[in-house]
Amino acid sequence: MPVVYRFKVTFEDYDEVSRDIEIKNLQSFEDLHNTIQSSIGFDNSKPASFFMSTDLWIKGQEIASEEMTSKSGEKIPAMRDCRLCDFIADPHQKIIYISDYDANWSFLIELSKIVPTADAGRNYPVCVKSNGEAPRQYIIIPQAKTAISPEDSLASLLLVGSEIEEEDDETDDLKEDLMEESEEGVEMDEIEGMSEEGEEDDSEKEEGEDESMSEDDQQNDY
Repeated sequence: MPVVYRFKVTFEDYDEVSRDIEIKNLQSFEDLHNTIQSSIGFDNSKPASFFMSTDLWIKGQEIASEEMTSKSGEKIPAMRDCRLCDFIADPHQKIIYISDYDANWSFLIELSKIVPTADAGRNYPVCVKSNGEAPRQYIIIPQAKTAISPEDSLASLLLVGSEIEEEDDETDDLKEDLMEESEEGVEMDEIEGMSEEGEEDDSEKEEGEDESMSEDDQQNDY
């Protein structure tokens, strides 16, 4: 007769985060694996393994997500082929669960309760209790600033160069306009008039000097 196992699953590095999962004893380790993944928000795309453990959390028999062979040549069974009841020997059985061998997410699983009869209205396996928010499965790395390609760098330099040339052209045009205005503002007639006025001033000055000299001579005669 099938019974229900209630497991408490805890992150090894985040002991405040835990999930209580109920599963029938005739169901597979793959069913338990999928339920753990969904209960913590992982995408279930990475390989994983269960390790049957002693009370001191010493690893024993491995059950992997895919059938494989160990370094010693021993065959490691696949989760889909292993029923829970065939590996549970202790009413407080402990299991170590590793998800994603590269990231090495490690979980501690302990059998906390055995329910004699399953709930007919419940779809097993199921997460019946959730404590704490699970960490993110992937670390988000900010995207680096895009490096400027040599082509873009050359284009920016050409653009700056063309802007400088345009500024130089505008400066030259401004200089030419000022020179034209200067040339147009002084006519030859005005230059000649300025010359004649200068001569008239000089002649008047000479006449004034002659008159003052004649007056001095008259005073000397007396």
